[in-house]
Amino acid sequence: MVLIPTMRAVQAFEAVARCGSVTAAAEELCVSPGAISQQIHNIEEALSASLFERRGRSLTLTSWGRMYYERVRVAFDQLRLAQDTLQLARTKPGIVISSLPSLAMRWLRPLIQEWRATHPNATIRLIGTDEEAALQNDHIDFRVSYGADARKYDHFAELFIDSVVPACAPSFLAQNPVHTPADILTGPLIDIEWDIRHSTAPSWADWAQCVGEPAPKAAGEMTFSLSASGLDAAIAGGGFVLAQVSMIVEDLAAGRLVIPVDRRLSMPEPYFLAWDRAALDRPFGTDFRTFVLTAARRQASLSTGREQAPAPARFAKKTARAG
Repeated sequence: MVLIPTMRAVQAFEAVARCGSVTAAAEELCVSPGAISQQIHNIEEALSASLFERRGRSLTLTSWGRMYYERVRVAFDQLRLAQDTLQLARTKPGIVISSLPSLAMRWLRPLIQEWRATHPNATIRLIGTDEEAALQNDHIDFRVSYGADARKYDHFAELFIDSVVPACAPSFLAQNPVHTPADILTGPLIDIEWDIRHSTAPSWADWAQCVGEPAPKAAGEMTFSLSASGLDAAIAGGGFVLAQVSMIVEDLAAGRLVIPVDRRLSMPEPYFLAWDRAALDRPFGTDFRTFVLTAARRQASLSTGREQAPAPARFAKKTARAG
């Protein structure tokens, strides 16, 4: 049976060999020189080998000691590296968040700018991707997912259930006035395709049924696989788009989009925020999660219409003067 020295004995040996004396090793390990000497005695007894030659007050490694130290040194270097890596990961001020691309561009980006205003020392990396992250393995702290994808993670919370609503550019509406929902359904329609792994979002046919009109006879004149691209097409005057409310709040406030008929349909599933548990132990991690969850509650009110989206700035100014 091989007797393995205790960790304390090996640690004392490594410190003496590296520092060159019992006194220096004792200071580094915050113990007495007598305790170090006792551990050296223990490890030599366990290994049945003399590891140091004692020359007065100094210690020199024997040939056995040098052989043993070479392997022990590598192991302790790895332990110190692991500790430094962990400490750096726990104290770094950066946050990495992964999200579905369009939600990253349209909902998270403005939120991050708002949060950074009160956390100027924090850095954030925002990754827009449809691929679900492995979080810790991919060095990602937070992931915004949709529907059942969130259940792949150990820690997650519901954000909000979004709604879709017809939207278009003000200039387009001026040229294509809307008096009834039918006017929208006979105009140029923009379609957005969803990933097949997700529940299908409400379509123009669903919206037509909601407002008591027949479904459009033709598919949309333009179809996009990315929601953000469909919204950009609408902003450019390409037609009406069934827009997710979460993605057009800024555009409504800036007057880039308007809602000609405010009849909303709920999305079939909610968005979720997932996180790596270790992210909450680092600076800003818990604060960021709380901020996003709070913003999601506000977004839930906007999406359902319980709270009105901000009016365009020029309209707000006119209203203020009128009052």
